Amino acid sequence: MTEISTDEQQIFMLQIKDTLVSLDLAEEFFCCDLDQCLGACCIEGDAGAPLEINELERLEEVLPEIEGDLLPRAVDEIRESGVAYTDEEGDLVTTIIDGRNCAFSCYAEGGKCLCAIDKAYREGRVKWRKPISCYLYPLRLTNYPTFTAVNYHRWKICRPAVANGRRLGIRLYQAMKEPLIERFGREWYEELCEACEAWNEQQKSGRK
Repeated sequence: MTEISTDEQQIFMLQIKDTLVSLDLAEEFFCCDLDQCLGACCIEGDAGAPLEINELERLEEVLPEIEGDLLPRAVDEIRESGVAYTDEEGDLVTTIIDGRNCAFSCYAEGGKCLCAIDKAYREGRVKWRKPISCYLYPLRLTNYPTFTAVNYHRWKICRPAVANGRRLGIRLYQAMKEPLIERFGREWYEELCEACEAWNEQQKSGRK
């Protein structure tokens, strides 16, 4: 357990190797419910999905395979502007259309918005699943000189996921098992599980 002091408050986080992890991962319930949210995280917002430098090349590599799944105006925008751009904060992000819609999204029955890259991955057409920022969402990573912070990004469009997680008894760290393992490794994730379980047990004991 690590305590971070600011002028206004004290923040406790879980220290897992070279990361500081928000206690939200242990405490909050979460499980995506696509039937309810319809993939709104790929549509809402005013910027594209954050990208790591090496992901720019991967986007360009999978583009020929997924182009047929994209909206025609998304294809036009990508051909004119490229697969990514630098946003107002100086971050590399995926290209968007209509001022908000990720250009790499596509639509399924019932109006569900899907990631075209993830769809192609599940169908065995590409070997890359999608940008890690998308795979990890609603978690956000912030890199500092000596550590990486792992935080929970709360957004009203994910309320169905919160309700679904509470109904199923799935905590945020459990829901994000696969992307966390992909980003940090299995050993890191197992250590996180132990820390989250210990924290929740401590909180439960304190309420008795």
